Amino acid sequence: GHSSPKLFSAVLPKAMEKLDTFKSISIANTVWAYAKVGLVSPDLFDAFAQKAIEKLDTFSSLSIENTVWAYAEAGHSSPELFDAISHKVKNIDTFNAQSIANTVWAYAKIGHASSPELLDALAKIAVEKIETFDSEDIAKTKWAYEELERSTPELVDALSQKE
Repeated sequence: GHSSPKLFSAVLPKAMEKLDTFKSISIANTVWAYAKVGLVSPDLFDAFAQKAIEKLDTFSSLSIENTVWAYAEAGHSSPELFDAISHKVKNIDTFNAQSIANTVWAYAKIGHASSPELLDALAKIAVEKIETFDSEDIAKTKWAYEELERSTPELVDALSQKE
């Protein structure tokens, strides 16, 4: 892909101005796009985190995955957002292998280990869905749980058998 910092810089004020009209997928896609091109605007990431927290009940597993990935990739810590996701996420059983792997990877990369309930729930779902994990999902998940020092024996066994 081709990134255009000028374009992203030009869009930034409009995105901030229209933020109240953004749906959850637009919030996720916007922070994902800015992180993907390496244009990290602290103001944008802070404002979008607050809006994401307000609309978290409407986020799909893909929107959650893309949002936490963006913050981790950008290196923009948002403990309030990561905590809110940990406490409000109700659709955890809809996470697929990639969503599980990318979400736990993001928590580990950003160093947000204070979400044991979410991490334990994702580990349980990972064990249930281990047959759908590809080698990248396995590597990310294994690294993340080791990094967070939060692995469970069931997850370790499942990941080891799949390797």
